[in-house]
Amino acid sequence: MRHPLHPALVHFPIATWSLATAGDLASLLWGEPAWRFAGISIVVGTLTALAAMAAGFIELLKVGANSPASRDVNRHMLLMMATWCCYAASLFARLDGTTLTRPDALGIALSATGFVVMCFAGRIGGKLVYEHGIGVRERHGA
Repeated sequence: MRHPLHPALVHFPIATWSLATAGDLASLLWGEPAWRFAGISIVVGTLTALAAMAAGFIELLKVGANSPASRDVNRHMLLMMATWCCYAASLFARLDGTTLTRPDALGIALSATGFVVMCFAGRIGGKLVYEHGIGVRERHGA
């Protein structure tokens, strides 16, 4: 494949997890419709993140160990794994068997923590592209 798949896939978990955290906070005012939306969004984000993480791991293998970007690549990967764990734990905290239930304070806190960690990971992901040129092809000719 000529274009890295990872940048195309990351939009799904980022969007759904962001909406999930907004839904969790909105559920404090609007109740069930908001927390149900948040729960479904976390399910979708957690599943789509697996594909984005797999594609990111393939991109990681292309970065040499001596590359100036390797430290940031590893930080980005670890922070995104922590993000996934926060949202997965939030999901499990709101499940009763296979039924979504109203999240308690822990479920909402895990969602909010996941969002904050994701923001830091995204900043490093941007640095990988815009400062290190990871996943960017040089254009030949104008």
